[in-house]
Amino acid sequence: MAIVEVKVPQLSESVAEATLLSWKKKPGEAVAIDEILIEIETDKVVLEVPAPAAGVLAAHVVGDGGTVVSDQVIAQIDTEGKAGAAAAPAAAAPAAAPVAAAAAPAATGGSKGDVAMPAAAKLLADNGLAVGDVAGSGKDGRVTKGDVLAAVAGGAKPAAVPAPVAAPVPAAVARPLPAVAAPAAQNLSDRPEQRVPMSRLRARIAERLIQSQSTNAILTTFNEVNMAPVMDMRKKFQDKFEKEHGIKLGFMSFFVKAAVAALKKYPILNSSVDGNDIVYHGYFDIGIAVGSPRGLVVPIIRNADQMSFADIEKKIAEFGKKAKDGKLGLEDLSGGTFSISNGGTFGSMLSTPIINPPQSAILGVHATKDRAVVENGQVVVRPINYLAMSYDHRIIDGREAVLGLVTMKEALEDPARLLFDI
Repeated sequence: MAIVEVKVPQLSESVAEATLLSWKKKPGEAVAIDEILIEIETDKVVLEVPAPAAGVLAAHVVGDGGTVVSDQVIAQIDTEGKAGAAAAPAAAAPAAAPVAAAAAPAATGGSKGDVAMPAAAKLLADNGLAVGDVAGSGKDGRVTKGDVLAAVAGGAKPAAVPAPVAAPVPAAVARPLPAVAAPAAQNLSDRPEQRVPMSRLRARIAERLIQSQSTNAILTTFNEVNMAPVMDMRKKFQDKFEKEHGIKLGFMSFFVKAAVAALKKYPILNSSVDGNDIVYHGYFDIGIAVGSPRGLVVPIIRNADQMSFADIEKKIAEFGKKAKDGKLGLEDLSGGTFSISNGGTFGSMLSTPIINPPQSAILGVHATKDRAVVENGQVVVRPINYLAMSYDHRIIDGREAVLGLVTMKEALEDPARLLFDI
């Protein structure tokens, strides 16, 4: 037997630990070299762990949901093994573990070993059920209220030999309740609950949003922009643009270019706070908020001022695909001097975006809708988009914020300005 260890990839300095998701291979199954065995979620990205060698997966050293660190061994591959050889032992081990886990509460009654949540324990007692009668879906196999309700709805009956005290409830109430209690459980059956732990990414998003609101003096300024000139230009050149560059001309490249024009004119919008210092960035790295199955991420378009419309559109499309497939890397998400959030993709009319630390400003773009506006004393219909820019009032005064947003508005209402950098 020749064993090769599968280890956690090297994590970045800012990431202390990560969480294993679900193993794609079971012990005893054949694996090919570079075949993806499992995904590891950090608070920033999801990393794939490929097989370092071909052979048979001998064992999972760390199971699904385990917390790991850089270079930790999480599995073993037998390079000389045959598929199926380890299947029987591997299947037997998990089966034994739940039995031991279930027996522990009855023997010890310790709070850590309790496998029924308090609300679930009450329902178990009310229906004359023991913990062992219901399969737990909660953390560490704990039985939740929803598990009990589902079991009752499915006709679960008490075991022939009731277990001793299997849940943290007094023995006095661990008895079948009169039949009148059944309707109560039936009435609750249409009110299911599910408790799911936050993913590392979601927890990190929550942490950063709270950090932003607690450390920045956030203020938002608004303006409206007539999108007709951009829409006309896009319509005029769309076919030629796509034929020449192999990608469609979208609206985001216009917003990125308009933002860069404003940041050049008002550098404070492109700055950040570091202690008591203001750091002015001489480059323009624009973060584009992108929705993904695991939450909101903000990949960075670096040196956006040096990129063409086609370059920007290609990069945005690349980020969108990576986000959808969970392939964004740490290098895609690190840094950034200004961000753009496009809630208009989902139909948002107006919002107040939250600054992405350590940046000092963010642009919110919304849905473009035909609206009645006044031009030269006449009411006309124009495709209007409401722009919102949130900024850190500690270092950015209202003057710079308002004039910066006006600069974006002027660039979008006369997109030829973007071509001549005026």
